[in-house]
Amino acid sequence: MENKIEGRNAVLEALRAGKTIDKLYVLDGCPDGPVRTIIREAKKGDTIINYVKKERLDQLSETGHHQGVIAMAASYEYATMEDILEKAKEKGEAPFIFVLDNIEDPHNLGAMIRTANLAGAHGVIIPKRRAVGLTSTVARTSAGAINYTPVAKVTNLKQTMEQLKKEGMWFVCADMDGTPYYQMDLKGPMGLVIGNEGEGVSRLIKETCDFVASIPMKGDIDSLNASVAAGVLAFEIARQRG
Repeated sequence: MENKIEGRNAVLEALRAGKTIDKLYVLDGCPDGPVRTIIREAKKGDTIINYVKKERLDQLSETGHHQGVIAMAASYEYATMEDILEKAKEKGEAPFIFVLDNIEDPHNLGAMIRTANLAGAHGVIIPKRRAVGLTSTVARTSAGAINYTPVAKVTNLKQTMEQLKKEGMWFVCADMDGTPYYQMDLKGPMGLVIGNEGEGVSRLIKETCDFVASIPMKGDIDSLNASVAAGVLAFEIARQRG
């Protein structure tokens, strides 16, 4: 479960203390001054604010005393893109970064952070919206890797990729219509893009990638779990990097 902070005073103090809040749920139409103050503080940190009905807040609440506001706090602090690139520089290696396009299952995110660490990736990038954050479930599933592998949360995944491409990075995404991954040259500064569990890599992100890699399959179904696909491609990149 995510770390929930409930009640007006508790949420306001968490925001003012600089705690990383992934999402804020607020009672829709609530005119109270304290709630407006909370919203104002949340906007300073570019927190995602969801205006919901009382029934939704009651459903989310664990204490039964939410007072119209519930904050979902990150279990771990996020890194920056600069942190990830600096880690590669310190190791004297070409950057190797996971880019996760709207991963919503915390178990998948945790598993991919673990894989990123074991494959030698320097960090993970996730989008701010429509994706799970660094919840306690993610931390547990990562088996401790979250302590060593920086995770950056960005507002616009496409723009971030375009900026990194200007700095010399290449991006490969997983898609059934691509070239078999073992036929590709994946050396050098590389970003591995893995898409949403149900829909795969979104169109705009796929168009931003330089390569599209497929994983040939012989079974009766046509898709792998997102974290398994990430593992197959990540260790091929690691093999080629030497």
